[in-house]
Amino acid sequence: MKGYSSEIPERCAKARLEGVNASYKDLAEVCGVLRNKKADWALDFLDKAAAGEVPVLYRRHNTKLGHRRELGGKKGRYPQKAAGFILKALKSAMANGKVIGLGDPFVITAISANKKQVFPRMAPKGRTARSYLVTSRVEIVLTGSEVPKGVTVTPAKKKEEAKKEEAKKAEAKKEDAKPAPEIGKAEAPKTPVAETVKEHKHEVEKTPEGAGDKPHQHAEHNKR
Repeated sequence: MKGYSSEIPERCAKARLEGVNASYKDLAEVCGVLRNKKADWALDFLDKAAAGEVPVLYRRHNTKLGHRRELGGKKGRYPQKAAGFILKALKSAMANGKVIGLGDPFVITAISANKKQVFPRMAPKGRTARSYLVTSRVEIVLTGSEVPKGVTVTPAKKKEEAKKEEAKKAEAKKEDAKPAPEIGKAEAPKTPVAETVKEHKHEVEKTPEGAGDKPHQHAEHNKR
């Protein structure tokens, strides 16, 4: 299938996933909850739904489904796998919108899921059992506000990253506030040359008087 199944406005952000290994019925019910909702709310909802914290209302494919207290007694389920795929497509569409110059608030104008391809699976060892792998297709179309030229739209930082940056800044301030260690004056080391000169002078002072006349006395004795 080429293109999108719904009408696309001129200035919009879009994204789609092909060959999704998830139930198209679950995907369609999650899409029904998000249609015409703001993208920020959809991100929070899909994060919780993918973690299994929030049930999803099933309007059509709800045969023999249980009633959920969180939905006011209506039928629902916890499609974690489907919510994860749609969350991926929604983030991709928002990133595409920021590239073409669209900004917050993003609104989901069109979102749908359909059956894509069916692959037969044969049982091994000549058995007659047969199963089918059904893939799905998800498409999302967003509209947003125009961003003036010269203004760049940056995604909001996550809470964990913001906390890490604040901790790093606090550590840097503490290090700057510490007083610098005082550097004492180092004593000049005694050079070995000075020590040898002192030793030489000490030896000269110890020499006895008249020690230099001895060689002359021996010479006079030899003459005699």
